[in-house]
Amino acid sequence: MSDRKRYAVVGLGSRSSMFTRALYTDYAKDNALVAFCDINQTRMDYYNNKYQEEFGIKPVPTYKPDQFEQMITDHNIDCVIVTSKDCTHHEYICRAMEAGCDAISEKPMTTDAAKCQQILDTQVRTGKKLTVTFNYRYAPRNSKVRELIQAGEIGDVHSVHFEWLLNTKHGADYFRRWHRDKANSGGLMVHKSTHHFDLVNWWIGADPVKVFALGGLKYYGQENAQKRGVTEFYERAHGNPVAAKDPFAIDMENNKELKGLYLDAEHEDGYIRDQSVFGKGINIEDDMAVLVGYNSGATMSYHLTAYSPWEGYRVAFNGSKGRLELTCMENAYVSGSDDDHNMARNVSGSSPYEVKEPTQLILQHIWQKPMVIDIPQSNEGGHGGGDAKLLRDVFEPGTPDPLKRAASHLDGSMSILTGIAANICFETGQAVDIPSLVKFPQPQEACV
Repeated sequence: MSDRKRYAVVGLGSRSSMFTRALYTDYAKDNALVAFCDINQTRMDYYNNKYQEEFGIKPVPTYKPDQFEQMITDHNIDCVIVTSKDCTHHEYICRAMEAGCDAISEKPMTTDAAKCQQILDTQVRTGKKLTVTFNYRYAPRNSKVRELIQAGEIGDVHSVHFEWLLNTKHGADYFRRWHRDKANSGGLMVHKSTHHFDLVNWWIGADPVKVFALGGLKYYGQENAQKRGVTEFYERAHGNPVAAKDPFAIDMENNKELKGLYLDAEHEDGYIRDQSVFGKGINIEDDMAVLVGYNSGATMSYHLTAYSPWEGYRVAFNGSKGRLELTCMENAYVSGSDDDHNMARNVSGSSPYEVKEPTQLILQHIWQKPMVIDIPQSNEGGHGGGDAKLLRDVFEPGTPDPLKRAASHLDGSMSILTGIAANICFETGQAVDIPSLVKFPQPQEACV
């Protein structure tokens, strides 16, 4: 083990399993997972027991947040994987760097401008590396878009029209969980849309400079439900007869993963995973419109809806030589559920998980007929096959990638700053200049 790179994972929520499984299986030869850190001992024990049963692996030592630096010292950690609650990412990223470790962070890198500044300053001071895991870059369909634009197929990109739809299975889930409080997640503009804003930055090779946005809570929440005639309400689904009649409720008792990770663990930290999407206390938006200006001169109109009948996205690029249009219908899931974990279990490709997500990519040059572009298919798990390819890039670095899909702290910053600016717009009604939000300690290059 001494020759292998040593990892610790902080934050043992559902997303952590993609990384831990990869380290225990396909990437175990050159990498070692040696410790867990979380506020909740039950969740750490759950994963330790699960992996011991599944892989025959001895449980790793567990630590609480106040023992974070001790964990790094005890196990000579090389890199910390941060999959904790969004609003705590900056804390563990910076503590890891200060302790001499590199860091890998789930998106979003953090949730507000002050925390982003702290990460930027710490990275410059320590010189450590931060990788932000944007798996959507690795999906074949999205990579093909980058390839075509990079090759100049539509010339200079002048405008982007982007609509993302979350359906009432996946979209609703953000309103049951800790994400429903903007202090935790930055709202969907940061937690979810950071994926989309990063894609555009990367697709067109530009940085956002100005943002205007409008948004609100239009469907979820008690007031909206009352307007539609709903009269029966509940705070959480578990043990509640009213919830049994609500198609938006989830049943944790009869879902092995949700029960083990959350229902059995809530006595420790009080986290309730199955809150009503039509309850009180929701302060994030579910319908948002954003206008973005880029340093290349391009503009984007973007809309996110979290209560759609179907899940997926449409994006179109208008360029000096033509137009490129991508439409994709995605598979919806409930985070941390049995289905979600089955997808993570198969993400390495050791047991193929077929991705069935109808996709169409159309290229039309000016004065020419439209062409349907073939997209390489993948059977490697979630996010359109992007998860497995991302893991290879993270744990087996060095593979040539002309599309430059690996993302740094600079990419992570530019992705969240659009959403952070949008949140400010929601409150003030005024456009926001992104350069006013943070000061980059070193010259900022455009995303390429």
